[in-house]
Amino acid sequence: MNAIKALLEVKDLTLKIGATGKTVVNDVSFSVSPGEIVGIVGESGSGKTLAARALMGFVPPAVRMTSGSILFDGEEVTTMPPKRLRAMRGSRVGMVFQEPMTSLNPSMLIGRQLDEGLALHRKLDAAGRKALILDMLRRVGLRDPEGALTAYPHQFSGGMRQRIMLASVMLLKPALLIADEPTTALDAVVQRDVMELMVDLTQANGTAVLLISHDLGMVARYCSRIVVMCQGDVVEQGLAEDILARPQHPYTRKLLAAMPHRLPARALPEAQTPIVAARELIVDYPGRQGFFRKEAPKRALHGISLEVQPRQVVAVVGGSGSGKTTLGQAIAGLLKPTGGDILFNGKPIFKSETAYWDYRLSCQMVFQDPYSSLDPRMTIGQLVAEPLRLVPGMSTDERKARVAEVLAEVGLKDGFASRYPHELSGGQRQRIAIARAIVRRPSFVIADEPVSALDVTVRAQVLELFAELQRKHGFSCLFISHDLGVVEQVADRVIVMHEGRIVEEGSRDEIFDNPRHAYTRKLLSAVPGLESTGDGGVRLFWRLADQDKEMAVPG
Repeated sequence: MNAIKALLEVKDLTLKIGATGKTVVNDVSFSVSPGEIVGIVGESGSGKTLAARALMGFVPPAVRMTSGSILFDGEEVTTMPPKRLRAMRGSRVGMVFQEPMTSLNPSMLIGRQLDEGLALHRKLDAAGRKALILDMLRRVGLRDPEGALTAYPHQFSGGMRQRIMLASVMLLKPALLIADEPTTALDAVVQRDVMELMVDLTQANGTAVLLISHDLGMVARYCSRIVVMCQGDVVEQGLAEDILARPQHPYTRKLLAAMPHRLPARALPEAQTPIVAARELIVDYPGRQGFFRKEAPKRALHGISLEVQPRQVVAVVGGSGSGKTTLGQAIAGLLKPTGGDILFNGKPIFKSETAYWDYRLSCQMVFQDPYSSLDPRMTIGQLVAEPLRLVPGMSTDERKARVAEVLAEVGLKDGFASRYPHELSGGQRQRIAIARAIVRRPSFVIADEPVSALDVTVRAQVLELFAELQRKHGFSCLFISHDLGVVEQVADRVIVMHEGRIVEEGSRDEIFDNPRHAYTRKLLSAVPGLESTGDGGVRLFWRLADQDKEMAVPG
């Protein structure tokens, strides 16, 4: 037990689905003291988000609490009258959700959304509320707080939206902050900035934090205690350093073993004609047009040149807005370049229709979100077979055999061909996306953030599958990611992009062990790493010296 009286005490919390009686959270107990940061970790479906939402009475209607107790500041939450519960939400307990775009109202101005909570919970006039809002927006790093008040959520980047969401919660100075995957899908630098900001704001107010995440590196960096959940049960909890260094439960050891890790550099064929090469690639996005004004085009790529050798995995890394996805789409032929050229097997693809067609058939793409890229009306068999329609001379029986072969290769057989995308988990859908990409046996695959939305163990399985398929079929790959741990595991060569330009490139070991550019060093220093201690545990480390964390980055 903590010497300080716990602010939040959860005892034997059990949640079940009403219609089926299935237990989704089983006898969960933990506590959080004032000023403490406690992390809850586990795979998707472990019950961590449901347990956290129960603290505020936010569980879905189909879920009911069958037993347990939730004490907040000595008061039982489960028996609170609705009026008292509403008063507690926001003013005493705040929550930062996983995706700020879905929790910020897209039709309301930022200023009005930030004002709502203050008007409801604080006795201040409009001028007083505006002063507090502007001060908080400055603290969270918005350059133009006054202008932000009259802007909409879609006008901000993902990192800025998360800062605004954090500002809206911290304006009320809650005693407890529940942060549900607050940095998922953010790049390394923005992720660190958001977390440091959250820690600074909570420490200034003495706020306790319950951090829900599958990012073990981030949890190890910021949490004093860790609660590990698996299929609704708490399997292990204790001090963060003890859990990481000496995990007791097999599931905890499994989570730690699934963290990305560097493999020995692969022996590749000597440099020859690149399978794909970009030469001075330029992409401009047209500016907004109105009746009386026309904005100049915005340049997203400034003369990018790169090469991908046969069987090579080239990773493109960089922050949000660096141009890495635009580069991938341009090379895939999904976006027409403003200037420059793309060569396939040494031949320009834009010189003739035949060359372009051959390239498009040999180049396939794995998208970040398979759920939105798979047609929900088609079965898995139809989705995987679709690229084979353009293979000349392939019979129906041959197509069926190829689909069955590829589904077996990605670990999905025994009836998966007749299912629909909504019947599969996130990891299974990503396997289908990979199956679609390789079913034609392409020579070049572009993978755009293929594992960013997957939890740690599923991510490890998909990465292992991808590497095995690449070894078997020999395709080259352009791997786009903001997850440096994943890049360190899969890449042969790394390209670092910043503001539409390549600032550094080299072998994986050169980039990770001896980065030269200030922006590369800033990226690497933003990510806490976990390295194995050899006995099932891990140790937290920083890739670069502490002084590198604050290095200025040239514009």
